[in-house]
Amino acid sequence: MTNDQHRSVDLDRLERGRYRVTNPRGGELTIGDGSGDDFTPVELLLTAIAGCTAVDVDLLITKRAEPIRFRVRSTGEKLPDHRMADLEVIFDVEFGDDDAGRTAQDRLPEAIRTSHDRLCTVSRTVEQGVPVRSGVRGVSDV
Repeated sequence: MTNDQHRSVDLDRLERGRYRVTNPRGGELTIGDGSGDDFTPVELLLTAIAGCTAVDVDLLITKRAEPIRFRVRSTGEKLPDHRMADLEVIFDVEFGDDDAGRTAQDRLPEAIRTSHDRLCTVSRTVEQGVPVRSGVRGVSDV
């Protein structure tokens, strides 16, 4: 894998149940265990799925028309065995009532399909069920 393909984030503990995540570009966010306002890891998974598809769809359909409303909801059910099921991404997008807006609105379903079927790295990875390795620095196979 080349450096252009490699992705990473670093997570640092701030206190019990609260963490800071940073990306290589300097972006930061805090996550938590659900006892406060911070996003939980499961909410971040839903965010990643919604965000990935939203970016794709935005780039595909807003070239000629700016949306009046662009909202995406990502939902799922947390199962007792600590997995998610029934993952769903629903778009609520509205364009103006002119030729460009109607064309963009008509192209919305195809843009969503294209993101799902070919473009969104996050949902495609989740659907394939890629293994995740865990370990301790300097120790393999933990």
